[in-house]
Amino acid sequence: MKYLISACLVGENVRYDAKNCLQLRLKQLIEQQQAVNICPEVTGGLSTPRLAAEIQGGDGVNVLAGTARVMTSTEQDVTAEFLRGAQATLALAQRHQVTHVILKSNSPSCGSTSIYDGSFTGQKIQGVGVTTALLQQHGFVVMTENEFLNSFTHK
Repeated sequence: MKYLISACLVGENVRYDAKNCLQLRLKQLIEQQQAVNICPEVTGGLSTPRLAAEIQGGDGVNVLAGTARVMTSTEQDVTAEFLRGAQATLALAQRHQVTHVILKSNSPSCGSTSIYDGSFTGQKIQGVGVTTALLQQHGFVVMTENEFLNSFTHK
């Protein structure tokens, strides 16, 4: 098995707030050379730290279709950077023949069950991020860090 993991989940300070969401079990996969990691937003050209961004007008599927945009809290359109990051993540997953994808929940790039609703009020909706949508369109199964970690505790 080969994993692709969000960089913030393995301790890299790449989140919009320049922090991480370290999960030691996921970092071990990197250390054991069973995984590769990426931050689609940084890879797409966004800085760290950066303004929070949310999808407005739908979810990642809609962004890929051109009917929704990714906007920052100051109304800057960062859709192009999110699309570039998604394409780079897909290329990495294909190059490394990844079998499992574990991405950060709720993220406008990486969310796979829910994302923030675009209002910057903390409200979530069912939906996927831009990177998750692209990976799913290419046949990858994407799970959140919690889904992955819970699969070990319920065996």
